[in-house]
Amino acid sequence: MASVGITQVRKAYGQNEVIHGIDIDIEDEEFVVLVGPSGCGKSTLLRMVAGLEQISGGEISIGGTIVNLVPPKERDIAMVFQNYALYPHMTVFDNMAFSLKLRKADPELVDKRVREAGEILGLIPYLDRYPRQLSGGQRQRVAMGRAIVRDPQVFLFDEPLSNLDAKLRVQMRTEIKALHQRLRTTSIYVTHDQVEAMTMADRIVVMHDGHVEQIGTPLELYDYPANTFVAGFIGSPAMNFFEGTFRRDGRSAWVEVPGDISFPVDPLIGGSDGQPVTYGIRPGHLHLVTDSAQQGVPALVQVIEPTGDDTLVFCRIGDLDACAMFVERHAFRPGETIRLMPRLNNGHVFEAGTGRRL
Repeated sequence: MASVGITQVRKAYGQNEVIHGIDIDIEDEEFVVLVGPSGCGKSTLLRMVAGLEQISGGEISIGGTIVNLVPPKERDIAMVFQNYALYPHMTVFDNMAFSLKLRKADPELVDKRVREAGEILGLIPYLDRYPRQLSGGQRQRVAMGRAIVRDPQVFLFDEPLSNLDAKLRVQMRTEIKALHQRLRTTSIYVTHDQVEAMTMADRIVVMHDGHVEQIGTPLELYDYPANTFVAGFIGSPAMNFFEGTFRRDGRSAWVEVPGDISFPVDPLIGGSDGQPVTYGIRPGHLHLVTDSAQQGVPALVQVIEPTGDDTLVFCRIGDLDACAMFVERHAFRPGETIRLMPRLNNGHVFEAGTGRRL
């Protein structure tokens, strides 16, 4: 087991810099997820930790040892790829045993390690089969088993579930999390799926355009996003945003948005009266006003999407599109006007220019 240190790491292809001086400290036994949209640099960063890409600047350390110039095979890491990368002409047993056989490990140790990993992953009945005889989920288990038998200091996962169907992805992310809880091996996991990140990570690193936007636990990022990018990327359905003006009067504060709409906000927020801001509220934090004594915000219903557990209502608030999510079932109709009230303590206010949280 080992900690991983990423200090002022940069990566450039010619004049094009794609990673801009990133700092991340990953503790021993921690499961850290790198998440962000396609092209943000997360897979490139993972490949630099693995030694598959040379860094252009900074330092990467594993277990306290700087590994900038250490070849991949000597970094004591194991990587699980998106496409499984199994040898089609080898059985499951031989695929999992391959790295140990390359090291000329004792055959008894090889057999013991493979069977232990097979037991953990439910692969014992398939050890004599070939990859072509397995389902996608079983192939991914073999790829993980091949990593486990090496007993590395660090596991690296590069979008390992993106080729699986939705139901199997849910099952496999539970299995990977359970596997980490059992082995406690330091793990770095790359995904573009924020739901995977939220459900699996001890801590999440949100990346955008080669920069780290925020690092924190899943609930820290959900409850206290550092900026509009993190606020919009973390959480499903995505947060609603409204451009407006911050207003303060004594002990009250609110945000005015076009369409003669006002959203009350926490008066402890440090904005100044008249400041341009972006107001954010998550769909689940808009509740339906049924009491005539409460005013709420008028919303014109456009589309209703029942999901079974929840109902998503897409509507117009003022001049902007918004989404509200209800656990209760409502018989709304398109064209109907309902009234919504944001929960005061769940509203977010960001600077208009920088997007930073106030």
